[in-house]
Amino acid sequence: MKRLTKFMAAQSGFSMTELMVALVIIGVLTLLALPRLMPLVTKAKTTEAKLMLKQVYTLEQSYKYEHDVYSASLTEIGFEQEKLVTDGGQARYRVEIISADEKSFSAQATAVVDFNNNGTLNVWITDQTGLIGEKVPD
Repeated sequence: MKRLTKFMAAQSGFSMTELMVALVIIGVLTLLALPRLMPLVTKAKTTEAKLMLKQVYTLEQSYKYEHDVYSASLTEIGFEQEKLVTDGGQARYRVEIISADEKSFSAQATAVVDFNNNGTLNVWITDQTGLIGEKVPD
């Protein structure tokens, strides 16, 4: 037991100053890397809008084959909007059908969160052609 106590007393560790310097260096490196990573984070979040609009397109096409008209109701085509982050859920985009008739439809996904805090909400659109495009970039 005495040997263990002597061994532990002989060991030197890091001082509080050394640990604080290491933490400051890690913090500075994180702050330098963050601006470069934000566009990647935003791009990953926009994938959600693209996937939801692709699902709306597929559901609208199925509805059109059955009823010979596009639907103006998300519920009617079977699309279920996930709970938004503003309501305690995980979805960052609100999906809505803008217009629908016998020949065409238009749907959009609007962000409920400003990803880069510039005051602009990201908007994506799709139509009967299935092309998904960014209407308002964030």
